[in-house]
Amino acid sequence: MTTLAPPPVQEARHRAAPPAARGRVRRLFTGAPEDPRWARPALWAILVLATALYAWNLSSVTGNTFYNAAVYSGTKSWKAFFFGALDSGSFITVDKPPFALWVMGLSARVFGYGTWQLMLPMVALGTGSVALLYRMVKRDFGAVAGTIAALALTLTPITVAINRDTNPDPVLVFLMLLGGAALMKAVRTGRLMPLVWSGVAIGFAFNTKMMQAYVVLPAFFLVHLWAANASLGRRVRHLAVGTVALVVSSAWWMVVVDLVPASSRPYIGGSTDNTVWDLVIGYNGFGRIFGASSSVGSQGNGASFGGEAGLYRMFNSVMGGQISWLIPFALIALVGGLVLRGRAPRTDARRAALLLWGGWFVFHYLTFALAEGTFHPYYVTAMAPGIAALAGIGGVLLYRAFVEGAAAKWGWVLPGAIAVSAVWAVVLLQRVSGSGTLYTVAEVVAGTAGAVAVTGLLLGRFTKRQRLTGLAALAAVVALLAGPAAYSVSAATSGTNGTNPTAGPSTGGGMGGGGQRPSGGPGGSTGQSGTGQSSSDGQSTGQAPSGTESSGTESDSESQTSRSAGGMGGGTQVSSEMITYLKKNQDGATWLVAVATDQTASSIILESGEPVISMGGWSGSDDAMTLAKLKSLVKAGKLHYIVISDSGQGSSTSSEISTWVKKNATAVSDYSGLYRLDASDVS
Repeated sequence: MTTLAPPPVQEARHRAAPPAARGRVRRLFTGAPEDPRWARPALWAILVLATALYAWNLSSVTGNTFYNAAVYSGTKSWKAFFFGALDSGSFITVDKPPFALWVMGLSARVFGYGTWQLMLPMVALGTGSVALLYRMVKRDFGAVAGTIAALALTLTPITVAINRDTNPDPVLVFLMLLGGAALMKAVRTGRLMPLVWSGVAIGFAFNTKMMQAYVVLPAFFLVHLWAANASLGRRVRHLAVGTVALVVSSAWWMVVVDLVPASSRPYIGGSTDNTVWDLVIGYNGFGRIFGASSSVGSQGNGASFGGEAGLYRMFNSVMGGQISWLIPFALIALVGGLVLRGRAPRTDARRAALLLWGGWFVFHYLTFALAEGTFHPYYVTAMAPGIAALAGIGGVLLYRAFVEGAAAKWGWVLPGAIAVSAVWAVVLLQRVSGSGTLYTVAEVVAGTAGAVAVTGLLLGRFTKRQRLTGLAALAAVVALLAGPAAYSVSAATSGTNGTNPTAGPSTGGGMGGGGQRPSGGPGGSTGQSGTGQSSSDGQSTGQAPSGTESSGTESDSESQTSRSAGGMGGGTQVSSEMITYLKKNQDGATWLVAVATDQTASSIILESGEPVISMGGWSGSDDAMTLAKLKSLVKAGKLHYIVISDSGQGSSTSSEISTWVKKNATAVSDYSGLYRLDASDVS
């Protein structure tokens, strides 16, 4: 039998395959042939820097006790996992949708529960956001702009702090960037499916942090409606279909949960009527904007950890060092960029990108600055991609206008933008003078490099020395990023405030508080610290430290876990000894104990490894527990212990429960406020 040789073309392809494969691997590290030789190595260096900042000394990371407990509960029960329940018995949910909990929970189910297992996806998504922003900016403005944007996002102080935490914001930012990338593809191509995927990404962002995900939507809609490469009718039709995808991907979990009978699912924490819809429009919706405490905007209460609402908020003593470093430059760059692209065609991708990032920044700025509801500094990490992108894009556009001398006025715009931003950086660093050598060095570097940059640019323009102009531009990058770098290094090396993470030295605001360290799992050291109390997504817990790895101000020798129960247990201290007693006498009950609030329950869950009922949600005012429900649980043998305090506060329901328990239950004499309930106590 004669063997036929392959055709010449096939043979050539066979021989060419290995070099092609090697070429793809090489391009992964060196970039595309048309890119500058330095571009891909610079990107890898930035990604390594981002990973180092976000993952450095993870053993010091506490995380948010509230979300840590929910993740742990989700590893014990798929029902708790799906609903985002605080406890594995699924009595009450956290006051956010569960997508971020799912991300951390899947990691914990695969690798086990602990610090690095919860932090692994957060660090990966934080670094992924840097890479995605680089790709988006580079696509339209080149490698220099992409590199500056990526470095600016990496060194945004509040972004470093939140990427070292178990709050849901790193997931939110990554999904929003995915939505933005898909939107720009739809704008460039005029195709429908990228817009659909953009809606899906924002929908999943909604299931991460609800209405905050929608802040970018006005910019998304306007950019596509104006700039998409399609006829007006087609643009409108595509937006309609994309909106359907957005609504479906946003609402599916809410609809499913609200359709499940209340008796078969957990109470929806933070709501006033036990529905996710109320949570959307109230506590996590209008309540954040208007600070209302009614059913529309339930429990917003205006608790601000970022200073008074107003247009100056991003520049005040609390927020300035977290996010404002590049805001002056970004604003000038946005206006200058739009002017420079003013005569471009409607479908110009560069102007569309400017509109996207400008809208991203402006809509976030106004929302956060003017919000009168609960506000925490780390919320503004969602604004950071817009600022970073404008810094990269604007820097390149203004530099080109400067060196090309398009008009006399452009000779002053870039030096002016750098001067204003460098002066602002010095002002911010002056605010924390005396806080350490790191900030003093940063102040000197920012001021000196800023002066060198402005002087070099002007001299380079007048003497026509391009190399001098280029060196001045590098000095400008150093001047503008020296301050953020100092704050970021501080955030990465000094440990993270798990419940209200911020970067840099304390400025007397923000009211931080510690979280409970997940490493070691339940039964390990709690490592808690902090004072004050706030809302659930950045709340300081008012809990004293305990265990052998305390990160607070108390001595490490402190042996008791001291927790303020609040509400129905407002003045009762739940100690480690009490938890040991409860576990010994649980007698087959589903829940170890019922306490007033989430912060108390979450701490006990992580220490004991057992389900704990939070009767009043985060603030103690949720109507999750009624007297009828309490009697039913006791009669069925699912609950034996409850914590009640004379200093309790809350709804009339909690008062009714307190009165009934004190009348019918047996007080445990060794532990003030602890009562035992058995089926015989229920009439």
